[in-house]
Amino acid sequence: MEITIQQAQPMDATQIAPLIYEAIGDIAHRLTGETEEQSVLTALTALIERTDNRHSYLYTYIAKQGDALLGIAVLYDGFTAKALDANLAAWLSSKNAPTSIDVEAHDDEFYIDTVCVTPEARGLGIGTKLLQFAEEQAVTKGYKKLALNVELEKEKARALYERLGFTITEPWTIINEPFHHMVKEL
Repeated sequence: MEITIQQAQPMDATQIAPLIYEAIGDIAHRLTGETEEQSVLTALTALIERTDNRHSYLYTYIAKQGDALLGIAVLYDGFTAKALDANLAAWLSSKNAPTSIDVEAHDDEFYIDTVCVTPEARGLGIGTKLLQFAEEQAVTKGYKKLALNVELEKEKARALYERLGFTITEPWTIINEPFHHMVKEL
């Protein structure tokens, strides 16, 4: 059966939230203002259903085979991220949560925020398809750079990104943790 990639819809939020949480880990706590897993998932679901933040369904794409969701990619550009994160900070402030949100991309980059594949679909090339889709989106939108951040210890992920043409361009810090900022020139 064929794998399709399409923009997420609000009704997909409950399936998307656990994948975002798995992919970004502790960053999800900072971006939701929550500490307990179920509360983080509930907050992520609410954010996905909205239109004004980095995890909105408007910036999330899903890989599907038939009706089965196999993976996700959250994509936006560095310039738009400023407005999305300002909205997120305002939402966090309304919850009396810390509002510090780290910048994750330069203004001129199309950014891959999150890619995650369901456990049962790993090893089938879904992640590569999502990364290729991200590149197609970047080109379609006129960007010359596709960027992502990867944790230093995720060597297998970094090797995949390098095979796909990404290079480490600079060190980056997100929630006080070191990352490699990787860019693919388009």
